Amino acid sequence: MKPDPSTPYGQLGGEDGIRQLVRRFYELMDTLPEAWDVRQMHPEDLSGSEEKLFKYLSGWLGGPPLYEQEFGHPRLRARHLPFSIASAERDQWLMCMQLAFDECIPDGPLRARLWGAIEGLADHMRNRADPA
Repeated sequence: MKPDPSTPYGQLGGEDGIRQLVRRFYELMDTLPEAWDVRQMHPEDLSGSEEKLFKYLSGWLGGPPLYEQEFGHPRLRARHLPFSIASAERDQWLMCMQLAFDECIPDGPLRARLWGAIEGLADHMRNRADPA
């Protein structure tokens, strides 16, 4: 079944497009020295993290709610509380996502619209004050 073209999920190419975005995001996180701090928060094998982010983004972007079907409500902030996240970690995460967006989302207006939401989501994950 073809994804609904009225949703960001469909506009990004459905499952294949979301998987490409998530794969590229984790490749960047895994290889960019500037992302070292945020990379250290993840397990050595990123495949589980990649799959969870794919499932989350699937529903968040208007596709099948795969994450909720498997894990229940995302409760993202609560799930990230065990990790110390300040502006530096948020910014490293956003840097990787920005590069992945730039490479994987050719539609400029769609990319800009989604970027604002992603920035807000990432900012909401901060759970400690920035060092003085």
